[in-house]
Amino acid sequence: MRTSSVRRTALAASAAALALLVTACGGSGDDQDKADEGKGKAAPSTSAAAPAKTLTAAELEKAALAQSDVKGGKVATKLPATDDIAADQVKSEDAACQPLAHAQAGVAQGEPAATVKRSFTGDPVKPSADTKPEDALLAALDTEKVLINLASYEGDGAEQAVRGVVGAAEKCAGGFKATLVGEPMAVAKVATGDAPGGGDEGAAVTLTVAADEGVKAPAKIVLVRKGSTVVTFSAVNLASMATGKDFEVPADVVAAQVGKLG
Repeated sequence: MRTSSVRRTALAASAAALALLVTACGGSGDDQDKADEGKGKAAPSTSAAAPAKTLTAAELEKAALAQSDVKGGKVATKLPATDDIAADQVKSEDAACQPLAHAQAGVAQGEPAATVKRSFTGDPVKPSADTKPEDALLAALDTEKVLINLASYEGDGAEQAVRGVVGAAEKCAGGFKATLVGEPMAVAKVATGDAPGGGDEGAAVTLTVAADEGVKAPAKIVLVRKGSTVVTFSAVNLASMATGKDFEVPADVVAAQVGKLG
């Protein structure tokens, strides 16, 4: 894959992935369509919950993921500008798909009372000494990068935030176009998966991001609501950005963050 192809794919899936991928070259992508076949209809998992306190920014900071909460990888508590994207830097051509574009960029839904951001980068598997250079490069990039946004809401704002993303996944199943920090993002397909547990409500969405040279790369969104707080996990796998292969959002990272919300 040309460097320009990796640049556009990485920007489309994650501003964070760009910094690592613009210097790399990769191979042609596998079609993501088969990996997404058979996934469930867009619907959150729900359970009854009593009205919860709206957390302040200081309380969200205490509840946000810390390095000591995970066994491996790196947790960043201060995000660089390429990761800390503002809502007005994300624009979907179809307004119905805006919640997905925001979630993918690590931007909170609606008008939260307070927000806190984190990021997590997993540890890549070290390739063996006899690994081919191209395979070694992909192995070095074979790790998940996750943008984490904790947002607290007044009233039923948290429930509306989850419903907005779920509704957008249904309406935009055939794909959509958007711009992230001025860079184009073309999503060829939107599919839902099994909603995560641990909260009062949850949803999981996979965006199949289209790039040139036939690459279709997965970008994943996981939402968990606990009381008045919604945690959004926006994940990419850096090697998948070049190959198009599927990956899983780190379940231990999701569980650790959700668990800190009580």
